[in-house]
Amino acid sequence: MTTLVIALFLGFFFAQLLVEGALSLANLRHVARAGEAVPSQLVGQVDAETARKSRAYALARGRFGLVHGLYDAALTLVLLFSGILPWLDGALTRGGLAGPHRFVTFLAILSVASSLADLPFSLYGTFVLEQRYGFNRTTWRLWLRDRLKALALAVALGLPLLFAIYGFFALTGGAWWLWLFAFLTAVQILMVWLYPTVIAPLFNKFTPLPEGDLRARLEGLARDANFRTRGLFVMDASKRSGHSNAYFTGFFRPRIVLFDTLVEQMTVEEAAAVLAHEIGHYQARHVHKRLALGLIVQLVSLGILSFLVRWPPLFAAFGFPAPSLHAAIALVSLCGGAFTFFFAPLESFFSRKHEYEADRYSIAIARAPGALRSALVKLNGQNLSSLHPHPWYSAWHYSHPTLVERLDAIEALA
Repeated sequence: MTTLVIALFLGFFFAQLLVEGALSLANLRHVARAGEAVPSQLVGQVDAETARKSRAYALARGRFGLVHGLYDAALTLVLLFSGILPWLDGALTRGGLAGPHRFVTFLAILSVASSLADLPFSLYGTFVLEQRYGFNRTTWRLWLRDRLKALALAVALGLPLLFAIYGFFALTGGAWWLWLFAFLTAVQILMVWLYPTVIAPLFNKFTPLPEGDLRARLEGLARDANFRTRGLFVMDASKRSGHSNAYFTGFFRPRIVLFDTLVEQMTVEEAAAVLAHEIGHYQARHVHKRLALGLIVQLVSLGILSFLVRWPPLFAAFGFPAPSLHAAIALVSLCGGAFTFFFAPLESFFSRKHEYEADRYSIAIARAPGALRSALVKLNGQNLSSLHPHPWYSAWHYSHPTLVERLDAIEALA
């Protein structure tokens, strides 16, 4: 049975590696062959320099992602088959740790080791790749401060959460995973409230959108849409990156957040079209639907974990002498991606469907399809998003339709 477990995992693992590699190489070839040409829908709206930089940025990010993916795959195989995880488990046992202390320490060490192993790629991505294309504005001091804050949050929130997980497993019998599901659901709902008011301000400054034409237009738009908010805020995103975006957080009265880069670069009508798009997500209950789907996936995952934690062949296949919850979580975390990877196109399909629906809502409520179109073109250019992604690659990975696809849909509606 252990041979079957290993064969099943390796089959999915190398299938994922093959598919992901083929998609990435096809996308790189497609972008390279397109050259610096501008799609016909964007002629006159995207200049040659932006097209050149978008192509170069897409190629650089694609190559970086390919190397990073191969590195992650090799690291996963080392962790699973080198014997280091059973050795660590044994070392903790010999050191006198048992029960919740062994559980928390094992997973904490694995998390820290994974973060350290990924550190070179994180540094390269921020201080070399993003720096080269003018996006990075993070200083070394700010980067280090962010990491220390993130570590403090992980200790303050993550460690109690791990102890709670073990407590449900040890104290609530065979239905532990159902109790844990209810607990994690409550934690997630709490975090939706906690994040914008407590956590996000630790990293960024949020100020109310100043009085003026933009605020008046956005507030009027929200009233027209019968959309009650907890306020319009500007986030100082420019102190870390030159990328632009906008988002909202919350279930019932969301807080609208605009990146300061977006406020600086958009006209009033363009910003209104972007906000109307975000309101469209809320009015169509996309956030609520995604949360419900996420909870279903979480419940199924916990059910699978409750079976695997009692299944000795899983542990024997990877060198563990006996089943344990911390080993099961580690193995599921390392092996699970090979199986869930093949659901990515379905997830991307529904996400893109939601984006089209939000665009339609924006046109209906803001009544400015031209402003939405120009806003999307600006966002694409400011973020140097690829003008020529391979259709298979975008269908598998893109949560948003490509710029050309969105513009065609807006044109059809307009």
